[in-house]
Amino acid sequence: MMTIADILARGGQAGALLRGRNETVAVSESSTGGLISAALLSVPGASAYFIGGGVIYTRQARNAFLQINDEAMRGMRGASEPYALLSARTARDHCGAFWGVGETGATGPTGNRYGDAAGHSCIAVVGPRDRVITIETGSADRLANMYAFTLAALELLIEQLK
Repeated sequence: MMTIADILARGGQAGALLRGRNETVAVSESSTGGLISAALLSVPGASAYFIGGGVIYTRQARNAFLQINDEAMRGMRGASEPYALLSARTARDHCGAFWGVGETGATGPTGNRYGDAAGHSCIAVVGPRDRVITIETGSADRLANMYAFTLAALELLIEQLK
């Protein structure tokens, strides 16, 4: 099982790549509860590359912080690849960052209102190259899923930076 040390190590790796490229990142995360941002911020000097992030856990938060209203969501559901891309782009654009990370999913112990089982997450990284993935852990363990989703997001960011 992965540990918080694994997550912090990946956050440090992503931060070093961002700093080396003189690029910045903004994060919109949901089911990871701020762990993506925390991992990126755990490195001294993170202000050189981390612009900001938010835990967008509800529709109210989406409307208030990302300013994505219900009309913009028409035909799209949360916890989907299109929404992960939209949230990553919106966070990047609103913060004026070079890269954006978006994560949305269902940590558990139950699924979400869209019918996704616990352990489902969609993760997007947008920038000069966009990439979105869906992961399914098959687990109802909330904390383990939060760690798995965070690690997947950081690894996707690292992959896009290389």
